[in-house]
Amino acid sequence: MIEKIILEQKIKEIKKPWSPLQIARINNYVIRIALFDGEYHWHKHEDEDELFYVYKGKIIIQIENQQDLTLNEGEMVLIPKRVMHCPKSIEPSYVLLFEPITLKSSGTR
Repeated sequence: MIEKIILEQKIKEIKKPWSPLQIARINNYVIRIALFDGEYHWHKHEDEDELFYVYKGKIIIQIENQQDLTLNEGEMVLIPKRVMHCPKSIEPSYVLLFEPITLKSSGTR
């Protein structure tokens, strides 16, 4: 049966920051939602691009050799593979992550 996804209900399933919850799979891609709270760590993904979409809140994506990007609700950014980046939140924020299913959430440091 095809069912709709209610993001507000998925948010209630998140138990701790920086622990993405898979909400949908599309072919070889996955959509995850995560609570961003504080700063993650600097990392990169060797083989996969990563898209961040801010559903609620406000985040900053720090990018090596580039000015930080601030994302507000309804804004997104695509981080290409092999780009060092470090997400952090201005306030507790809920972010949708669009990624290949093979992507390791922690990346490589």
